Amino acid sequence: MEKAVFVALDYANEQEVAQLLPKLGAAQETYLKIGMELFYHSGSTLVKKLSEQGYHIFLDLKLHDIPNTVYHAAKQLAKLNVFCITIHALGGSEMIKAAKDGLIAGTPAGQSVPKLLAVTELTSISDSILQDEQNCQLPMNEQVVSLAQTAQKAGADGVICSPLEVENLRSQIGSDFLYVTPGIRPAQTSNGDQKRVATPKEAKEYGASAIVVGRPITQAANPQMAYQAIKKEFN
Repeated sequence: MEKAVFVALDYANEQEVAQLLPKLGAAQETYLKIGMELFYHSGSTLVKKLSEQGYHIFLDLKLHDIPNTVYHAAKQLAKLNVFCITIHALGGSEMIKAAKDGLIAGTPAGQSVPKLLAVTELTSISDSILQDEQNCQLPMNEQVVSLAQTAQKAGADGVICSPLEVENLRSQIGSDFLYVTPGIRPAQTSNGDQKRVATPKEAKEYGASAIVVGRPITQAANPQMAYQAIKKEFN
């Protein structure tokens, strides 16, 4: 996997996406993250359209259900020719394995099986929320490692984690695993609702495989310039 910078398309509809895409550059060189809001509005039609145009799609729906349901959901998503999909590691090893099996079973001949990335703890979760609301007695770093180990053993290709956790994960899990990090903010920009953040340069130094960036690109005066600057800093 190349050192991709996924642009988070946190938009409500396809029309807003259409206004942004020409400002990002060539489709074959552009990585996009489609999350729940946009998918629930425009569905698989938009995903297929962008994939056929050459965009690399990170479909971020964070599957979390009983294993049988997740298997059939992943089987359907595999038909969309996306680069990767996400599930919640908190769903357990049986669910993670079911997702992987579904991706393999659903991928059409001649296409690559989408990468399966397991979400550890969301970057909006703080240590106090982990302890007081999730009732987890492990420190954040240990909790993330535990979830990542579960995901790896169950067949996931990588994890979604905070950039601050990548170094520790690499040392305990290894380099033959993907570490994709949201919570990326260029220096001197607002953290928004993210609590565990890093700059693109820091994410590179920590060893992130790919990063996800939203508002610093999509809300920039010149999105293409912002995108290229972040890609240059990360690579």
